[in-house]
Amino acid sequence: MTRVDRARGWPATLTEGPVEIRPLRMWDVRAWRDVRLRNVAWLRPWEPTSPETPLFRTGLGPYVSMVGALRKEGRQGTALPWVVTYEGAFAGQLTVGGILWGAARSAQVGYWIDGALAGRGIIPTALAMAVDHCFLRVGLHRLEANIRPENLASRRVVEKLGFREEGIRRRQLHIDGAWRDHICYAITVEDCPQGVLADWRRSREAGLGDSQTRPA
Repeated sequence: MTRVDRARGWPATLTEGPVEIRPLRMWDVRAWRDVRLRNVAWLRPWEPTSPETPLFRTGLGPYVSMVGALRKEGRQGTALPWVVTYEGAFAGQLTVGGILWGAARSAQVGYWIDGALAGRGIIPTALAMAVDHCFLRVGLHRLEANIRPENLASRRVVEKLGFREEGIRRRQLHIDGAWRDHICYAITVEDCPQGVLADWRRSREAGLGDSQTRPA
């Protein structure tokens, strides 16, 4: 499979009501930094970190490095790095990363949201759009989300969208100063041949609502 083939379906901007996911851009830097600094306490217990470096910095270097790396992965077909916006304002990020092609056609999903916007259905809507795009446009077969057992809100998000629990991954990621266990959730294209967004719309119309989503 060529690089062009691998990158099909990217770049992509997807919209559902006031929620949009679009490619991460360099000029998002001010909004990204402001939201991250306001959400230090909100994000710290859940976000992966390097054991050697801090999670939050005030400089622009980490952002520039991140965008450069993710945009390269997007061109190579190994990641889909999205910004999540709500009513046009920066709200968080959603990344489909670690894409494997060949016999696997699988990827990992991670996301975070501004704590001030949690509970409005933003992340479930963004994730539903991303899942449908990955399965119905990009051609992936399986998506995983690995979430700390204590992160009940994010666990409910993936459960609402049809991800199934597949077990514990012991000390999988370094988070908040220690190696933490994660629960593996997964969904395959056979689980949702028509996509998950339509079912999520019906759930919202039925009044099931959202939870206080934290990073996964």
